[in-house]
Amino acid sequence: MTVYGFTLVLVGGPPDLLERHVDDFYDAGCGDALFGERDGAVYADFSREAAGLANAVSSAISDVEGTVDGVVVARVEPDALVTLADIAERLERSEESVRLLIVGKRGPGRFPVPVARLGRRKSRLWRWTDVLSWMDSWHVASAGRDRDALVIEAINGALAYRRASACLHERDICEIAPLVATGR
Repeated sequence: MTVYGFTLVLVGGPPDLLERHVDDFYDAGCGDALFGERDGAVYADFSREAAGLANAVSSAISDVEGTVDGVVVARVEPDALVTLADIAERLERSEESVRLLIVGKRGPGRFPVPVARLGRRKSRLWRWTDVLSWMDSWHVASAGRDRDALVIEAINGALAYRRASACLHERDICEIAPLVATGR
């Protein structure tokens, strides 16, 4: 068994969720998590032992969501979308080194294109799995990080689908479902 570290971002429940229910979370099997709140968001930082990351995350989600009515997991972090600074930190490189990779002055070129640009300054965001795939193609091994990143990306996709489908008409869900089932 391996210990996996990840964070669940929680939404819903009463405004004083942690004040009233932190012991309930621990009693429900979340003794391997530290709960906290920042800027109105509730987080649960887990160090969970399991046979695989998917098992660790899914069991944590089940434990959290089964504890307090209305509490659901919005997403799992580390997130799949990363900034230049995040890429540098995760690859243990300087920001300048990553910037040179992005503009093609280092490495094989053709760095993944950003998937989004946010805010007034148009801060760029990349998909972490795209960056890892590119690094692997450059023969810089990611030592299993790419698989863990794909697992988290898939779980976050499932959580996003679950939230969106709760607000959609049944007809829309039926039209979307084949997209989810294809690809293999």
